[in-house]
Amino acid sequence: CVGSRYLKRSTTFVHHCRKFSTDGSQFSGIGRLNHVAIACSDLSAAASMYRDVLKGKVSKAVDLPEHGVTTVFVELGNTKIELLHPLGDKSPIQGYLDKNPSGGLHHICLKVKDLSAAVKQLKDNKKRVLGEPRIGAHGLPVIFVHPKDMGGVLVELEEEGVEKV
Repeated sequence: CVGSRYLKRSTTFVHHCRKFSTDGSQFSGIGRLNHVAIACSDLSAAASMYRDVLKGKVSKAVDLPEHGVTTVFVELGNTKIELLHPLGDKSPIQGYLDKNPSGGLHHICLKVKDLSAAVKQLKDNKKRVLGEPRIGAHGLPVIFVHPKDMGGVLVELEEEGVEKV
C-alpha cells in the first residue's frame, strides 16, 4: 500500500487498499499524538539504544523507497518514536542530517479524523501544506505542514484508521 498513487474519482480519492473522503466536511480538530520522528545518522545504534539500553519494544527496519527513508518504530504504549534514516539519493532526511550531523527531532505526527477537512482548514488559514496526501509508513494517508507555519515544527497529519504496520 505504501506509496501507491491515488486516482481521483468525483469527491473520493481511491486507493487500492483504502478510501478517504474529500467531501469537505467540517474539520473536527487534531487527535492524539501518533509519533515523534527522530532523524538518525546511525539507525542501528539508535535502535540499539532504545532496545538494549532503554528496554523498548523496537521494530525491524523497513525501507520506504517512495519516501526516501528507512524507518524503525519504538512502541511506547501511548505513542511511538519513529527513527528515520536516509534511503536513496533524494532522501529528505539526508538534507536534515547535512545540517544536523548528529540527528535530532525531525517532525511530530498528529492524528485527524478527516485528512481532507484538515487540509482545507490549513489552507483556509494560510498554512503551507507540503505536496499532496500520500500513503505513509502506517499505510494511512498523510500530509506535512511547513514548519514556518507551525511554530518551527514540521507537522505530519495522519488520517485515523487501522494502521498496517
